[in-house]
Amino acid sequence: MKSNIPLIFEKGFDGEQQSFVPQMDVDMVDLNEILPENLQRKDLPIPNIPEVDIIRHFINLSLRNYGVDTGIYPLGSCTMKYNPKVNEVVAKLPGFTFIHPLQEESEGCLELLYHLSKLLGELTGMDGFTLQPAAGAHGELVGLLIMKKYFEIKGLKKQKIIVPDSAHGTNPASAKMAGFSIIELKSNEHGEVPLDQLEFAMLEGDIAGIMLTNPNTLGIFDKQIKDITRIVHDNGGLCYYDGANLNPMLGICRPRDMGFDIVHLNLHKTFSTPHGGGGPGSGPIGVVNELIPFLPEPCLISTKQGIACREKNDVSIGRIKAFWGNFGVIIRAYAYILALGAEGLKKVAQIAVLNANYLKVQLQQKYYLPYNRVCQHEFVLSDQGMPNNVTTEDIAKRILDFGIYAPTIYFPLIIPGALMIEPTETESKQSLDYFVEVMNQIYDEAKSNSVLLRNAPHNTPVKRLDAVLAARKPVLHD
Repeated sequence: MKSNIPLIFEKGFDGEQQSFVPQMDVDMVDLNEILPENLQRKDLPIPNIPEVDIIRHFINLSLRNYGVDTGIYPLGSCTMKYNPKVNEVVAKLPGFTFIHPLQEESEGCLELLYHLSKLLGELTGMDGFTLQPAAGAHGELVGLLIMKKYFEIKGLKKQKIIVPDSAHGTNPASAKMAGFSIIELKSNEHGEVPLDQLEFAMLEGDIAGIMLTNPNTLGIFDKQIKDITRIVHDNGGLCYYDGANLNPMLGICRPRDMGFDIVHLNLHKTFSTPHGGGGPGSGPIGVVNELIPFLPEPCLISTKQGIACREKNDVSIGRIKAFWGNFGVIIRAYAYILALGAEGLKKVAQIAVLNANYLKVQLQQKYYLPYNRVCQHEFVLSDQGMPNNVTTEDIAKRILDFGIYAPTIYFPLIIPGALMIEPTETESKQSLDYFVEVMNQIYDEAKSNSVLLRNAPHNTPVKRLDAVLAARKPVLHD
């Protein structure tokens, strides 16, 4: 195979480099004794560069990355909150990092998994949990496979899932992967599920249940939630709760109390573990008592002798990930929950809601707000009425010039030109005020110098890409 290593680097130069490190006073091993000559290279295609320049090179590259430790990250529906560094310290304890899942001496780790499952049960009202799913969408799939197996055991043919148009994009995809077809419900004028349409859809008879999150992607808490779950249950269906938006509900309202049977959580959103960059994540699934036998194996149970591992159950959907899930993420979430306690978690929800509503009130003075209601953790603006036909993409690209990560754009699809904003509870009033200042300046620029926005960003290492060209002529290989 041809090597892809370039022979010439951008860094590096000719000539000897000054070295302050003395020659070693130990005998060097004869390379010929340990490696055949035909496998030895006379010259290495690496740059000739001092160590200090190498360090500066990689540090400068790292500064081009953006993360929640860099600045405000108002990515709607993803809860990009600050991750306390003490969680990282706990996750790196030797007892956690130097253990293998097949070791017999793993009681401490199993105890942590068991206790976290119990804590998540208290927070959601669910009776049983699995921590195996590797991410939220993975958890969705697991929850739907449980739902499917439940009806198969009962001998019922249920082939459809109801998904509101305000759902997360992974919901219909997960339902399809589980073998269901999707019935979409259009939101009413309040951004909620229309009960009359729900009742009509449930009359079809082969509906397995409904998938939704509350609050939904508009940041709206559906006040009819008990009626929604009652209608589904009265018609023989199950209710699945997408827990991606649980952050404003902590200690305030539990999915079980809303009437849900299955819930997935995003430990990498709600419980402050590293998020983004492709993972790892964690998407535990909680269920009511009737569905516990269907949880993936192996699972942990409490016995008189202590915590035990149940490996076989005829109705389980089976193993869905190696061992116990992304254990490092699970440790971080456990540390976070124990550090905050019940009152701290409730405060998280309260401040998340306060911050979001503060931003909403400030920004709706200049930006269009399609659903003008008290929001929960997030809210959605629109580019409707922007001066000089400035678009949501123009706004998002210009935001980058101010050292702020852009919010989620063009989602949810039910709002044209959507700009979904979630500040999270870990942002101070000072950072929120800075965000408002930036957004107001961008609006004023749209009136006075719209070209500035259309050509943004101006200060980033990579300028605006040609989206049309990328769509028409995608580069699918290197």
